[in-house]
Formats: sequence, structure tokens, C-alpha cells
Amino acid sequence: MNRFFTLILSLFLSVSMYSQINEIGVFVGGSNFVGDVGSTSYIAPNKLALGVLYKWNQTTRLAYRASLMYSKLSANDTESNDISRQLREDRFDTKLTEASVGIEFNFFDFDLYRAGRQFTPYIYTGISYASYEGDLSHNKLTTPATATSPATFEPIPVSYSSSSFAIPFNIGVKTTLNSRFILAAEVGARYTFKDNLDSSYPLTRIVITGTTATTENIAFGNINNNDWYLFTGVTLTYTFGQKPCYCAD
Repeated sequence: MNRFFTLILSLFLSVSMYSQINEIGVFVGGSNFVGDVGSTSYIAPNKLALGVLYKWNQTTRLAYRASLMYSKLSANDTESNDISRQLREDRFDTKLTEASVGIEFNFFDFDLYRAGRQFTPYIYTGISYASYEGDLSHNKLTTPATATSPATFEPIPVSYSSSSFAIPFNIGVKTTLNSRFILAAEVGARYTFKDNLDSSYPLTRIVITGTTATTENIAFGNINNNDWYLFTGVTLTYTFGQKPCYCAD
């Protein structure tokens, strides 16, 4: 056990030999939803996504990253390749705000003080928390199709709001534009811990019969798979911080 802690301390001290440098910047791109409504394509941004981010570069390979993102998630069954979804014609729009923190790892050394252009692929993961509210138009099947008549549906409008933790998985590439600015392009998928970003499960409505009000739960789609959403775009960050000194004491 003592050897383990000695190893961890040695790694920490070796990492600390690098001076930290900060980055602050913006994200501009698009978002899309993958769940029980709309297209089943994984990377198909259809709404504007904006964000701000901050990075603290611990070494040339490792950075701690925090971001705040805002976007709308929108999906329509008519845009799906799934015939059953096209017939159902559900659609929803959700406003989403996300805060995320985690670790970014560079595959190559990305030394911001080295002369010349720097380039590296990178990955990012951590933990995200998203709050969302939206409106769903769900067409509930009331009469199945027969040989002589088409299926009929009952439209059910629903407003909802909730929140969820999510696991982010980003992959991208970045390069220095000059000694201060870094440009990156990335795709980031979020696996949420819920199945209701589109309000597909559970969907509850109030049914009034005479003077009696009851609730009815309606679940549709695959209730065994949680929802995903993705951000695809570019980041531009400005670097600041003291230049490292490798001088003898």
C-alpha cells in the first residue's frame, strides 16, 4: 500500500513540474437527439448549439475542462427511416441547458510554448448535468390498421420538464492558430440516465369522465434504452498563463 501511495505521489510531482496554462473560449455548432422520436442517425445536427468552456492544462497531454452549453433538441418522426415512426408522426421540441466537467486527454504532446504549429487528436469524458423542458405532440394509436381501413391516431399534446445526469464522450482534433488561439473541431455524445428527453416514458395525461378525473400513463418506444443527445461543432479558445521556466534554483 505504501508503494502505491509513493507511486501516486511521484506521478503527481512529475506532473506538477509543468506550469499550468489556462484556456477560455466558445463553442459553436449544432445538436441532435437520438431516442424514441425522430431520426435514428447518430450525427445529424439540426438545431444551433452554443457554449462557453474553460480548460486548465496540467500537462501537454492532460487538461481539466468545464463547459456550459445551451441548445434546443428537436425531432420529428417524418424525418426517420423507420416506417413505424413515419406512420406515428410524433414530434417534440426541448430547450436544454447543460453543465459539464471532466478530463481532456491529448494523443500527442500539445506544448503551447513550442515554436511552430501544434496539432493533436483528443478525447474528453466526465460528468454532465442537463435540465430541459419542452413540448411533445404524441399520436396515440386508437384503431389498428385493417385490410379495408388505415390506422387512426389520437393526438395528445404534452408539456414537460425534468433533468438528468449524463456521461459525455467527446472526440476531436485541435491545432494552434498562433501563440494565443486554439481551434478545435469535435463531436460529443451524451448518454443520459433517463428515457424522457422526448417525454416518451412515462407520459402521463389527465382523463376527465363526467366529474371524475383520473391519470393515464402512456409509454411508447423502447423503454429499455435511455436517450442520447449530441453536440457537433468547433471551439475557439484563448490561452493565458505564465510561461514555464525550467531553470536551476
